[in-house]
Amino acid sequence: QLQEQQEEIENMMNAIFKGVFVHRYRDVVPEIRAICMEELGTWMRSYTASFLTDGYLKYIGWTLHDKQREVRLQCVKALQGLYCRRDTAAHMELFTSRFKTRMVSMVLDKEPDVAVEVVKLLTLMLENMEEVLTEEDCQSVYPVVYVSSRALASAAGLFVYRRLLDPQREPSHNGDNRTFFRLLLAFFIESELHEHAAYLVDSLWDCAGPRLRDWETISALLLEESPTEGLTDQQEKALVEILAASVVQAAEGQSPVGRGPVKKV
Repeated sequence: QLQEQQEEIENMMNAIFKGVFVHRYRDVVPEIRAICMEELGTWMRSYTASFLTDGYLKYIGWTLHDKQREVRLQCVKALQGLYCRRDTAAHMELFTSRFKTRMVSMVLDKEPDVAVEVVKLLTLMLENMEEVLTEEDCQSVYPVVYVSSRALASAAGLFVYRRLLDPQREPSHNGDNRTFFRLLLAFFIESELHEHAAYLVDSLWDCAGPRLRDWETISALLLEESPTEGLTDQQEKALVEILAASVVQAAEGQSPVGRGPVKKV
């Protein structure tokens, strides 16, 4: 009896899906398309067994190309709800391989608020799916720490921190700040935007502020004379710039020129 009723309910759900959703997700009114995507994300989280399948996921993948900002935004938020848990992310392999290129390209979405959510989405993918993002995918996000939008740069800062700068990733270093600064210097020097230390510091401030305010470790690194532990001239110059930018940020609590205001706490 239970099985019969379950089949009956699933048939009804299917009929509603095919009769309503399949037509409305392409509705001429963007608000209706956005509602469809938002609800589809909710169904996938609530009824994983029935809805978290490639047959349903493809609708979100296709709609990532929608011309309207709010529709793309709801697609990305629906995906965040799926990639934020390892158990649901495990069902996303085929979807990820099909639509990852599109998701990564949306880091450059013309609407800044969509781009912010996309970077957050990629950070969730980084955390909950092993090795799904290649180095090339990540290279698309790294330069975003230097953009003028603070919200977007901050989101990218967290991505860079999780991917490259968190000393916990290096098992031999016990998460110490010396490791953090060495990783940060490598990233800063490689990005070749040496006049932009203030932008990099501002982007990392929300996720790594306490580390950046560790003046003692910075001073110790700068005073280090040993040939193995000491820094090269280029590294020293870069670290002085990062130190200066961190001090200004700590003292003034403001983003560098050209970046939106931050409320001082």
